[in-house]
Amino acid sequence: MSSHTHNTVHVKKMNVELVKNTLKAQSICTKASIANLTKLSVATCGTILNELLVNGEIIELEPDKTSGGRPAKQYKYNENFGCAICLLVRTEGGIHSITYSIVNLIGNTIHEASIELPFIDVDAVDQLIDGLISRNENVQAIGIGIPGVVHQGIIGVCDVPDLAGQALGPLMEEKYEIPVTIENDMNMTVYGFYHLQNFEEDKTFAVVTFPKNHFPGAGFIVDGRILTGNTTFGGEVSFLPFGITREEQLRQLHTEEGFVKLAVQTLASIIAIINPVAIAITGELPHESQLQQLYKGCLKDIPEEHMPELMVQNDILREYMKGMVTATLESLTYRLQVIEKR
Repeated sequence: MSSHTHNTVHVKKMNVELVKNTLKAQSICTKASIANLTKLSVATCGTILNELLVNGEIIELEPDKTSGGRPAKQYKYNENFGCAICLLVRTEGGIHSITYSIVNLIGNTIHEASIELPFIDVDAVDQLIDGLISRNENVQAIGIGIPGVVHQGIIGVCDVPDLAGQALGPLMEEKYEIPVTIENDMNMTVYGFYHLQNFEEDKTFAVVTFPKNHFPGAGFIVDGRILTGNTTFGGEVSFLPFGITREEQLRQLHTEEGFVKLAVQTLASIIAIINPVAIAITGELPHESQLQQLYKGCLKDIPEEHMPELMVQNDILREYMKGMVTATLESLTYRLQVIEKR
């Protein structure tokens, strides 16, 4: 393919993405209003709209009769053109579970449920996905949140032992031939928190979790983008140099005094490195009553003018699913767009 042809294809895909995103954001548009919002020509918008009409991704509505003259055709994005499957793999208090959600193409929930399993491995995930695909038409993407390190769809250190070391992403993509997004649970949780905040401009935000019987982890949004690091190891705060063994760290986290001490060290480290506007503290171990201790503890090292808002929220399932759904639907947009956004 020549560079000219490649650039033409690239521009076409970007333009299609602009038109689809405009329709999703505005609900109902005319060709002229889409051209005005996207800064594309009316002719280009007309060509794209015709193509989207043919494949069923948009719907043509009754003409707009309020503007005088020849009524303009109106268009609406067909949110039920397809759907996505999002799975959240969780392990809490020795209980393994998968919460799944079927969402349409603008993120509205069609069906959601949770199941408990004696263990979770690749086969268990695959069987669940297989059943969901058989019961839902036109599944276009799959998203899976994992309590562990994920790099290029391959799971590393993981709280679910049978998933550690498994190439879950490549396996699922090869079998189902649709985009499969495998992400760390904390990255998706912070992404969900961030989108639910509706910040008017790009901000820096953090979530740190202290789960029972597991090591803490964190997720970071820096200037509106997920910070994952070179090998997606970013956020593995249990590896901070606390000066004690990992076994001792886990033991201390389950005592009141030890938890506050280690949580303060963790929070102060995050504040000093990324300077977030807020930190959500989650998991089973923190309590609202500890907020003042944590805040004052950070002030021993962090000047008050640089302190973020601290909040404790133990139940983060809503935020976790919001992040996973958002990332999964983004996988359907043109790839360069996703890189720039996230």
